[in-house]
Amino acid sequence: MKLWEKGIETNKRIEIFTVGKDRELDLLLARYDVIGSMAHMRMLGSIGLLSNSEMNDLHRELLAVYKSVLSGSFVIEDGVEDVHSEIELKLTRKLGDTGKKIHTARSRNDQVLLDIKLMVREELHQIVVQASSLFKTLLLLSERYKNVLIPGYTHLQVAMPSSFGLWFAAYAECITEDLQMFLAAYRVADQNPLGSAAGYGSSYPIDRKLTTDLMGFESMHYNVVNAQMSRGRTERMAAFALSCLAGTVSRLANDVCLFASQNFGLVVLPDAMTTGSSIMPHKKNPDVFELIRARCNKIQALPGEIEHIVLNLPSGYFRDLQIIKETFLPVFGEMKECLNMATYAISEIRPVNNSLDDEKYRYIFSVEEVNKLVMQGLPFREAYQVIAGQIADGSYRSENKVNHTHEGSIGNLCNDKIELKMQSMLAMFHFERKDKAIKKLLRIRE
Repeated sequence: MKLWEKGIETNKRIEIFTVGKDRELDLLLARYDVIGSMAHMRMLGSIGLLSNSEMNDLHRELLAVYKSVLSGSFVIEDGVEDVHSEIELKLTRKLGDTGKKIHTARSRNDQVLLDIKLMVREELHQIVVQASSLFKTLLLLSERYKNVLIPGYTHLQVAMPSSFGLWFAAYAECITEDLQMFLAAYRVADQNPLGSAAGYGSSYPIDRKLTTDLMGFESMHYNVVNAQMSRGRTERMAAFALSCLAGTVSRLANDVCLFASQNFGLVVLPDAMTTGSSIMPHKKNPDVFELIRARCNKIQALPGEIEHIVLNLPSGYFRDLQIIKETFLPVFGEMKECLNMATYAISEIRPVNNSLDDEKYRYIFSVEEVNKLVMQGLPFREAYQVIAGQIADGSYRSENKVNHTHEGSIGNLCNDKIELKMQSMLAMFHFERKDKAIKKLLRIRE
């Protein structure tokens, strides 16, 4: 079954090529197609194109489809082109002509665009929740190990003292900045495109404000051409947000891989979290963090891929956009797996105490000695030369102590301020509007 069938048989080779992976990927959109259809059905009733009885029947059958999606029993049958066709087919089998009315004032173009908007909105919500869980774990570890000093590096050369408190909190605050990108992507996704039809509106007197409210969208794409042009742009912005967060998680994983190596020796991974070598019995490899790093690096490539697909498309809909689905729709599951594993794995590492006692860190407190001389009245440049001379002639000695008190330093992490920054960020999403509307839309009609 195809929604666009006109009684002309399509060449099988052409059909296979053009359908691509849609039938497989559309299973990820099924629940959202039902939600969109419920809202659309309510709107059609409000303008007199469906009776109350027809709306009740459609709601009942759509709810049954929705439950089958959640249970995992929903399938797209052989010979059915996509999820939109499958759902309409099920409605038609159950309700006859009433089922055929569900596509009134709607095109597959705004239908799939709406599905993607609803999915992106929900998936971004879930990932923000998971990211905040990683954030909480990092702040907890920051407080737990705030007094454990470690070496700070620049150019991979020993630089100045740092601490595990500083290191963990740095990644926590970085996540709050990543969520700025999520907020931008969420607001683009949180606009209703339904009613744009094929991209040029409809001659039916549809009520787009009603469907916007029914699905809990913050607003709508008012211009119907712009609504269609948001296909590709919505995915690109969401992919960019995901790439920012993936970059943070990848960098954190890379740090752990370095810190766990014998050359650094700053953290220890539990034996159960490592893998071995087939020929070297002493090996304990940080495979979990290496795979987190690789998977997150893969996610970071996605915005560029989408950009190249939409780069030279004019306004209007084009089938090129179908290809985006192949890498975009699965990326949310990949990101969630990485976040889930990173949150678990980072909480299991064990920081090493007294790592700065190693001889290779002998000069790591040199800046502290320079600053001490400055506080005694010596100009900074002269103090720098004094300590540099001591290092050169072998007379350098240090108390190996730090006294950092300013905001965001070893002695004043400001973790409470970072926590407030996260809470302020989360409050700006207004997830509750979406959740309340969808719950109300899905309730069983009397």
